[in-house]
Amino acid sequence: MSVWDDLQGQEPVVEQLRRAASSDSPTHAWLLTGPPGSGRSNAARAFAAALVCERTELAERGCGECHACHTTLAGTNADVTFVATEKTTIAIVEARELVTKAQDRPSSSRWRVMIVGDADRMTERTTNVLLKAIEEPPPRTIWILCAPSPADVLVTIRSRCRAVGLRVPPVADVAALLVRRDGIDPRMAELAARAAQSHVGIARRLASDEGARSRRQEIVKLPLALVDVSTAVRAAGSLVELATAEANSSNEQRDAAEKESLLRSLGAPETGTLPPSMRSQVRALEDDQKRRSKRSITDTLDRALTDLLSFYRDVLVLQLSTGTGGPGAVELVNETLRMELVAYAARSTAETTLVRMDTVNKVRRRITTTNVSPLLALEAMAVSLL
Repeated sequence: MSVWDDLQGQEPVVEQLRRAASSDSPTHAWLLTGPPGSGRSNAARAFAAALVCERTELAERGCGECHACHTTLAGTNADVTFVATEKTTIAIVEARELVTKAQDRPSSSRWRVMIVGDADRMTERTTNVLLKAIEEPPPRTIWILCAPSPADVLVTIRSRCRAVGLRVPPVADVAALLVRRDGIDPRMAELAARAAQSHVGIARRLASDEGARSRRQEIVKLPLALVDVSTAVRAAGSLVELATAEANSSNEQRDAAEKESLLRSLGAPETGTLPPSMRSQVRALEDDQKRRSKRSITDTLDRALTDLLSFYRDVLVLQLSTGTGGPGAVELVNETLRMELVAYAARSTAETTLVRMDTVNKVRRRITTTNVSPLLALEAMAVSLL
């Protein structure tokens, strides 16, 4: 066992990070990039665990068995700070707290490791707060930033970091991980890994949650139901409802538990009106929960549109399969819909499919980067897909 075991299909990255962790003077700042599902955060945690590992032999660091490795992977190591946001952006206050903490000497490890899991969600002002700390960190501090691509981080930051690029792991590797780590049936693991397009977290959810599989199937089949403008508008509304329901289902219990915990810690009365000082703290919590809910819905819609893109990806593959053994020889993300996909591909051209994929991608960017109404954006997209 080692801390690198869950990084499936990332052998070059593992080798690079393993060598760095085995060095007495590793680079002080790292930028781990890769598409969603490539395992950026897992790689950052594994690297941090190897850096603070208690083994004295350089080649054995990252053993996965010592106390430091266990606590780092569990998120409880005092010398490893992991920051990710469930809101739209990382607040400038959070960045200042990181800079202050980065000045502390490690309490029991060789290094103090600062991990920013959502470096792409920092505004320019927030990033500038970190700039000096990353450029000239204390002697025993190492920064690890994670982002989808180098372009998502300001050039002033990425020019001071050593870049490591992760790839999307092969379907077979993700399926093998689900079987080994989660005990999932091999056939279900393979179907889930393919449907998730090798995103490990989503593959695990699809393999273990029948409701998630059903919702995804409904989203992927949306183009088959687009007949006229009225059906397109209804389909867009259904997509928003599905995304909102899925996001709320994961937030409601958590929100209630957080509120109950806050009231208990404040010593709030079980009945009657709360004192003004308590009401202000409850309002602050509710405001944070609303921002988190908005981010959750946005992320769920983005994932739904990614699933929708997989339909058109399969259609395009089928349309371009001439000379490769025919439609039956190509691998599809949505293998269970092969017959419907073949029929749909025969009714249009590859050029039309590319235009439709571009339409979906434009809506993804609008929803994740602007304040556009998701329903209006999806209605316009659905009509364009007719």
